[in-house]
Amino acid sequence: MKVLVLSDSHGAVDNMARSVELTQPRHILHLGDCLRDARALHDRFPEIPMDTVPGNCDWGSFDEPERLLELEGVRILMLHGHTRNVKSSPLAAQYAAREWGADVLLFGHTHCPLVDWDGTLYTMNPGAAGDPRRPTYGVITMENGKVDCATFLL
Repeated sequence: MKVLVLSDSHGAVDNMARSVELTQPRHILHLGDCLRDARALHDRFPEIPMDTVPGNCDWGSFDEPERLLELEGVRILMLHGHTRNVKSSPLAAQYAAREWGADVLLFGHTHCPLVDWDGTLYTMNPGAAGDPRRPTYGVITMENGKVDCATFLL
């Protein structure tokens, strides 16, 4: 199963649509900034399930800023990152992921792609789909009980 991970789209719905076309995911996760873009993307691809969390630019959202979900037995903690100060360090977010029993931690906010595997937890930031010079996205691949995370330049 391929899961497309997007964050910090900031109006670049076409970039996100291109990443959908490239990856052909079975699920999409949007990590905030801007949720209206996620809704527009879902309107283009209504057959693909989507989960979201709000970012610091999603004013007025009453959605939970941190969300744990399970896909194919993999526990994924989604957050934008502003609630855990990831611009200083992802350690607080990693600690929260361990507390929640997550296998994968996803966050955005920094606009910098990141993939880390410490032997027990994948940490991924897909970067920024809305970066005007270097738009990026992430993919989680789950197959036969194995998980892999990667980021890509669009």
